[in-house]
Amino acid sequence: MTIPSLDNYTLPLDNSLPVNKVDWQIDPSRSALLIHDMQQYFVRFFGENSSLVNGIEKNIVALRNWAKQNKVPVIYTAQPTEQSAEDRALLNDMWGPGLTKAHPTLQNVVPALTPDSDDIVLVKWRYSAFYRSELQEILKNSNRDQLVICGIYAHIGCLTTALDAFMRDIQPFMVADAVADFSREEHHMALKYVATRCGSVTVTNNVISIGSKSEEIFTKALLHGQLLELIDEDPQFFDADENLIDYGLDSAQLMGLISKWQKLGVHMTFEDLAVSPSLNGWWQLILQKYPHLKG
Repeated sequence: MTIPSLDNYTLPLDNSLPVNKVDWQIDPSRSALLIHDMQQYFVRFFGENSSLVNGIEKNIVALRNWAKQNKVPVIYTAQPTEQSAEDRALLNDMWGPGLTKAHPTLQNVVPALTPDSDDIVLVKWRYSAFYRSELQEILKNSNRDQLVICGIYAHIGCLTTALDAFMRDIQPFMVADAVADFSREEHHMALKYVATRCGSVTVTNNVISIGSKSEEIFTKALLHGQLLELIDEDPQFFDADENLIDYGLDSAQLMGLISKWQKLGVHMTFEDLAVSPSLNGWWQLILQKYPHLKG
């Protein structure tokens, strides 16, 4: 009756997505980001330190950063711990009591995605985020007619919300590698349904490459120049394969670089860069995520 224990699986890649029937494009001035049901209660069914949950958390963090940078409203859904029999109704028959007051901390959104004070948190009563909520009014009042959807579970609340948005003339975009599901098969079923019946399917990197652009373009030459500004080394003796830590680059400088790159649409983490800390190593890592970039 309740949600079963869930297995981990590999998130879909851009080249494995179903073909979209529509050619809609995300426009930050028209869109809102919906972070769907990323509560401790729901992620716990994937087990401790789930690779699947860690993967979508990382991508949703990137999506939220993109939204903040582009003034895209960030909206959360979260089920309450107090649900009367009348409120929960048929959900009791299908899933049991769900969240209860016995474990109030399970209602919290996972720590990596804790809502900011300017984010909107909607109470979630049914599969669709529109049901008994102000979501449609929020979108209308902010002149938004696109909804970028991430979170869990893909084939239940995320899919139903996408379908409900479509029926309200709001274009839904499901971010394939920022949603998780009961299984790989149900995940792909949800993606196929959205792509062919009610919306558009995309991936995180495609979304975060959209929006405000700096006149500065991220290139290997730019990266080279940024590093030379931080290390004490004559440019003619700089070795692009040398460990940057040996050149004196510290963690504070690294975080500063990461922040600068985000403004140019390049989102890397401290952990990403620790794998191969050299100019050539970083550039190869960046190209793996952003193959459209050139030397």
